[in-house]
Amino acid sequence: MSDSPIKGLDNHTAGVNLCRHLQLAARQTPQELAVAVQQAKGLPFFNKTLSYQELDFKQLDELSDRLAFALNQFGISRGMKAVLMVTPSLDFFALTFALFKAGIIPILVDPGMGVKNLKQCFEEAEPDAFIGIPKAHLARRLFGWGQKSLKKLVTVAGSGFWGGRSLDKLLANIPCDQNNSYPIALLNSDEMCAILFTSGSTGTPKGVVYSHKMFEAQINALKHDYQIVHGERDLATFPLFSLFGPALGMASIVPEMDASKPITANPNYIFAAVERYQCTNMFVNPALIERLGEAGCNKIKLPSLKRVISAGAPATIASIKRFSQMLSDDVDVLNSYGATESLPISKIGSGALFATTDITDNGGGICVGSAIDGVNIAIIGITDNTLAQWNDDLCLPVGEIGEIVVRGEMVSHSYYRRDKATAEAKIVGAEGQLYHRMGDLGYLDKQRQLWMCGRKAHRVDAELASGIQRYFSIPCERIYNTHPSIKRSALVGIRINGKLTPLVCLELKLGVSCTNAAQLYHELTLLGEEHDQTQGITRFLIHPSFPVDIRHNAKIFREKLAVWAQATYKE
Repeated sequence: MSDSPIKGLDNHTAGVNLCRHLQLAARQTPQELAVAVQQAKGLPFFNKTLSYQELDFKQLDELSDRLAFALNQFGISRGMKAVLMVTPSLDFFALTFALFKAGIIPILVDPGMGVKNLKQCFEEAEPDAFIGIPKAHLARRLFGWGQKSLKKLVTVAGSGFWGGRSLDKLLANIPCDQNNSYPIALLNSDEMCAILFTSGSTGTPKGVVYSHKMFEAQINALKHDYQIVHGERDLATFPLFSLFGPALGMASIVPEMDASKPITANPNYIFAAVERYQCTNMFVNPALIERLGEAGCNKIKLPSLKRVISAGAPATIASIKRFSQMLSDDVDVLNSYGATESLPISKIGSGALFATTDITDNGGGICVGSAIDGVNIAIIGITDNTLAQWNDDLCLPVGEIGEIVVRGEMVSHSYYRRDKATAEAKIVGAEGQLYHRMGDLGYLDKQRQLWMCGRKAHRVDAELASGIQRYFSIPCERIYNTHPSIKRSALVGIRINGKLTPLVCLELKLGVSCTNAAQLYHELTLLGEEHDQTQGITRFLIHPSFPVDIRHNAKIFREKLAVWAQATYKE
């Protein structure tokens, strides 16, 4: 394990638990702000009043201790699995740390993944307990989530009518004894401490097994590679990332918003929270970068911010430039690459990213920067076969596109109860080290910077008269996106006379009305002929509005577009 993010915290050889960071902060800086949650009160469509609930480090540590005792007393104990469906709030923070302290395994899911996927996740995870707000319990009842395995139910911010016992009643049985600290569970470094489900935006949701060693590696990356220090304040728009704040001695400021649908956030609430707490760090996804940039451009300045971290999907260069107008000249938007299974992997500052625009727009992929300290990135040949044993001979030379493979302390070891998916995604090294296949395609340049070329599943191996021609989504799409009428494009494959053929779906810019589609398609064909990456693509279709994931509003559901294109296209 790397050095601890907080000075004075020694590494434990007997076991690990990231809650040790919270305990130390509670001792060293007890009255410093740990969490603040913004609340907007009032009628819809009218000016709402903003209020804030706060906990300092001592209060958060003590409340999570009491909750850990309460959960144990209720019969939820170490090794049991508990679904946690609680909106970002003081309860969310305290409960999550309580679960970690008690060695109870939280199951964290993205509510935006849809009812069908949620039911599948709970069936696979077989939770022992369900801790949620009334709305979550109502959905649990309606859709039968976890009905075969659940033994304990806890309702947060509501009565026990919704399920089991209310959190308030559980706490009422635990005295506020400041000297009665909870003896945190110390786990083996690779022991399961949480299950985080992937969103399912690019496939079936899978439960990623997390250990405290993985969390520690992520914390250390935030400290060393992102230079986050004790005493900072983070405007946190993603619940999981917000938990790292207290572990780093950084206050997490949670704005009033639906974290599963950032595109619906009220920018004024976020600007108000940054101003009130003079936030120094902000974690945003591409959808929020787009929304905040449009709302604040030429009107809002955020001088307190010294770091903005974007992750989840590549943000467009145009949206980053617009958003950056609100920042001080020396502040970068740090674009991070990774996945639930391994995050962060690499990063690049917006200044360096802007310098790659010409390469990107000419089909060179999207630069996602250099590897985080301690992370090894390799590119291997494209195959859908399982690779059981790592061999350096698998690696492709610089500049050649292949599958991205990563190794590091923050890389997960397995999916929960999905042995086949684990075998397909992991490669074991000679000394037992684990390599994770990202499922993304890309290449390394001469400076060892990583360039993304899209998902492996989104490549199109076209069956042309001249032979098999391979097309990659991002390089192709970036070329067509330079056309002044195109908002975004999506490469798909359709069958024509039994042969797989490339076709590009098009979404037009707002206000653009295509009265002559044939002329547009001709212009795009000529544009494609100018680049090796797009030669041979002659088929296009205009789509009214691309289907995209709810959270990021950027991950295009190309599988759905392919079905639509197959049914729509006529020769």
